[in-house]
Amino acid sequence: MPIELMVLDMAGTTIEEYGAVYEALAESVTAAGGKPSEADIQRWMGAGKREAIQHLLEEHLGHEVEEATVDAAFADFRARLDKAYRDRPAVPLPGVPEALARIRAAGVKVALTTGFDREVTESLLNTLGWDDEVVDAVVCVDDVPAGRPAPYMIFRAMEATGVHDVARVLVAGDTIRDLQAGTNAGAGYVVGVLTGKLDAIGLGAERHTHLLPGVADLPTLLTS
Repeated sequence: MPIELMVLDMAGTTIEEYGAVYEALAESVTAAGGKPSEADIQRWMGAGKREAIQHLLEEHLGHEVEEATVDAAFADFRARLDKAYRDRPAVPLPGVPEALARIRAAGVKVALTTGFDREVTESLLNTLGWDDEVVDAVVCVDDVPAGRPAPYMIFRAMEATGVHDVARVLVAGDTIRDLQAGTNAGAGYVVGVLTGKLDAIGLGAERHTHLLPGVADLPTLLTS
């Protein structure tokens, strides 16, 4: 069935940000009293960052965390991430701009989804120089009631681009939650890309239709 829309994750999927988001997440949770392991952080890859902070703190503190504590930890995360992005700006992953151009030239729409809030997302897009000449829509975690693995960002991307049939939607990402969101949405194509922290074994264990080296390879699916 022809693809009408590709819904792509940002960090680790379409952009290289050198792991800054996960370093900032681990550091902010630790500063707030948590003790997250690398495996703990990996479990929250692709999730909304405020949600991740709250759950990581509650898992390690053993009780519900007050909203003010989560707010403070999230503000600390944002400050750490902002500094990391100023020190080492994000860049497109190799071949991604060319792939996006080919996909859109074929008449397929492209939407980005992210666990970042709108402010962080807009800053990243400005750094990259990506506007509506590069992608058709951008959906952030604060645009929907819940982040991944909920499918809501995918549905919002469909709404924004006028696509009605989820069977004609391709969802791609580098995390387990990206794939879970695609499956929960009922997307016709659920594609894992190996440009993030997970290898083919780790990412391939989750339900998917395709595993590819990266977004640069997505145009090959246009004729499948």
